[in-house]
Amino acid sequence: MEFKSLIGGRWVAGPRSQPNVNPSDTEDIVGQAWLLDEAGVDAAIAAAKQAAPQWAASTPQQRFDVLDRIGTEILARRDELGRLLSREEGKTLAEGVGEVARAGQIFKFFAGEALRQGGQHLDSVRPGLEVDIWREPVGVVGLITPWNFPIAIPAWKVAPALAHGNAVVLKPADLVPGSAFALAEIIARSGLPEGVFNLVLARGSVAGPRLVDSPDIHALSFTGSVGVGRRLAADCGLRLKKLQLEMGGKNPLVVLDDADLELAVNAAVQGAFYSTGQRCTASSRLIVTAGIHDRFVAACREALRALKVGDALDPSTQMGPVVDETQLQQDLDWVARAQADGARLAFGGERLQRARPGFYMAPALLVDTDNAMAINREEVFGPVASVIRVKDYEEALAVANDCEFGLSAGLCTGSLKHAMDFRRRVQAGMVMINAPTAGVDYHVPFGGRKGSSLGPREQGTAAAEFYTTLKTCYLKS
Repeated sequence: MEFKSLIGGRWVAGPRSQPNVNPSDTEDIVGQAWLLDEAGVDAAIAAAKQAAPQWAASTPQQRFDVLDRIGTEILARRDELGRLLSREEGKTLAEGVGEVARAGQIFKFFAGEALRQGGQHLDSVRPGLEVDIWREPVGVVGLITPWNFPIAIPAWKVAPALAHGNAVVLKPADLVPGSAFALAEIIARSGLPEGVFNLVLARGSVAGPRLVDSPDIHALSFTGSVGVGRRLAADCGLRLKKLQLEMGGKNPLVVLDDADLELAVNAAVQGAFYSTGQRCTASSRLIVTAGIHDRFVAACREALRALKVGDALDPSTQMGPVVDETQLQQDLDWVARAQADGARLAFGGERLQRARPGFYMAPALLVDTDNAMAINREEVFGPVASVIRVKDYEEALAVANDCEFGLSAGLCTGSLKHAMDFRRRVQAGMVMINAPTAGVDYHVPFGGRKGSSLGPREQGTAAAEFYTTLKTCYLKS
């Protein structure tokens, strides 16, 4: 299968191709992605610029109809598209189908948002004047998305952008072109005017600078690594370009002595190791009070021993492969570095061999760690979790907050007092009580604080803050 870019309503093949490899079976080539050069990226930006005024002037009903059609087709094809997603990215088939369903629900939600327009009509403090306040599209938005959620994250950026009247240039991660291509095909036949949505398959080093430098890109939304995010913040700041960043996490899951042990272990295993730990909301720091620590570690070890690691397309698989060889080696290196720093490997952490060649790794559980270790300071982005023993709730909260990230945080406890205190005092954008740190709804805001996020929140009604600009109009009667 060939994956091409969509520019101004036309499918365009770039000058070079790249194989899309199945991480569960590296001998299985999902397809060939034809990557654009700088001229191709510029053409996509120009197409969006030309189409933007027409879509900005569209009616709420037109926007609703387009987004609703997109959501309907995605949901109708969830099994097919979920299989494609799992084949190219490596998450389990159940997770792949679930992600596709979420993408469809996101488009359905923002179809409704196109109709739920808000505004204000006020009397001025000056006699004879009236004031209207409303939102208008930003213009042309550039969207850069990662490989770990190859259809959900493009959906939660594209859908609000279109719902609020913007034109789009989407640059997905080059590791996962298939899901973005499938989404683009659906959008292309939704009735959206040509050029309003453009798909750019290109290297980040090629597309990124063009999207940042172009004066015709009015806003840029990025989900990815901290390093790239910081560079984008500096570059967009110099150009006064509106920017939204979602970056890393080093999310704590606090387990107190009074926690339900089974519930806590389930939250830890799901949060840390499902989706192969390749989620910015993964529970990578397990902060456990002394009274339950040993029982918790023993129970986690047994749960991981029972966890089936295998081919993403096998319905019995509970954890698929790592996305590629580079990421797998980074994960293995982190386990080795943690051990060199004094951590003890309680379970897993080694490369696994399966019937077909792939990037398989046993989930790693590290114990005897402290919060000063590198393993507890930097994002690993793999199936690796470390346990930090603390004496009580106050120390657990202090350790949870002692981090440069602030995306998601969880607490397992039977105490309403501690739950109420934690959700107010923990320094995170999202808080989970007796639930995994990973796993969020599509209709509420997503985002964090500190080094995890910059700019307005994504998803839900909060998305309007980024994809629109306010206008205040004074009228003398």
